Amino acid sequence: MDGLRVTPFSVGDVEIGRGKLAIIAGPCMAESYDLCLEVGETMARLCRERGFGYIFKASFDKANRTSASSVRGNGIEEGLDVIARVGVALGAPTTTDVHLPEQCALAARSID
Repeated sequence: MDGLRVTPFSVGDVEIGRGKLAIIAGPCMAESYDLCLEVGETMARLCRERGFGYIFKASFDKANRTSASSVRGNGIEEGLDVIARVGVALGAPTTTDVHLPEQCALAARSID
């Protein structure tokens, strides 16, 4: 990969760009704490067993659905709370996606 420069960085204690694989995964939507924790525990265990870094990811709002009648989530505050609590329970950094600039400040308070 001549000419490609990777700038390493960390999310929590997970290093990106230093030659070690990191997985960013979780359920599509933060529907409930129990579901997110179950998926997160499974992913964290699988990553740990294989020596991969793990970052828990779920969405609080699925604004990009193809149908206007599709479920979008439980709202930003509840969704972010679920993601943050799962991250604490797992001891894993967290991430999510935002759809509007005004969502960034609120997400930054609890998401890595």
